[in-house]
Amino acid sequence: MKVVVADDEPLARERLRDLLADEPGVRLVAEVGNGQEALHACAEHAAELVLLDIAMPGIDGLEAARHLAAFEPRPAVVFCTAYDAHALSAFEAAAVDYLLKPVRAERLHAALERARTFTLGREAAAGAGHAHRRTHLCARLRGSLRLIPIEEVRYLQAEEKYVVVHHARGEDLIEESLKSLEDEFGERFIRIHRNCLVARHELVEMRRSRPGQVQAVLRHVPQPLEISRRCVSQVRELIRRL
Repeated sequence: MKVVVADDEPLARERLRDLLADEPGVRLVAEVGNGQEALHACAEHAAELVLLDIAMPGIDGLEAARHLAAFEPRPAVVFCTAYDAHALSAFEAAAVDYLLKPVRAERLHAALERARTFTLGREAAAGAGHAHRRTHLCARLRGSLRLIPIEEVRYLQAEEKYVVVHHARGEDLIEESLKSLEDEFGERFIRIHRNCLVARHELVEMRRSRPGQVQAVLRHVPQPLEISRRCVSQVRELIRRL
């Protein structure tokens, strides 16, 4: 089983490394210090298990776990933390176990067995929830990852089985549905068409281009976007309140 350890404390990583060395059939493929590095390491090594601290700089362990839930194949997640206050959130993020530091050898062994069960498909894992909204979207690029801050997203447009994320640094494809993104980020985006969500702060005005067609003008997008008839009234109301 290929394992990634993610913890911003070198001594904690060292302890897990030593404990894993005594476990047969386990190969430590990467040690990293934050959630973003954990996502890259999992994508690069096709990790089957991530031993994940929660309180880390940048993307924390809980958010990293929600991104990992979208990976295919999905790695098992075991949280290793000094605090028990995050246990409920950890299991909402579909963790297979939750270990308190200092991690004991027998508890780690039990967690590894749970992870093996998870990866073999003998145990149904709980789906990842959105109790805490993500701060980034995760795009996969030729075996690596790009994390896109939500506040940099200008609009989201569905194309076949993908969604194109148009953001401040360009555009990327993600394998998520527009509906799930609307459910998660509905306070930040408004639907202007069945295939398009626009960041509310990007809306400037509505413009009638020709009879029967209305367009949305965005602050940082040169080309206006079509508004469907069923969405015109809610877009107009939002613009009135801006």
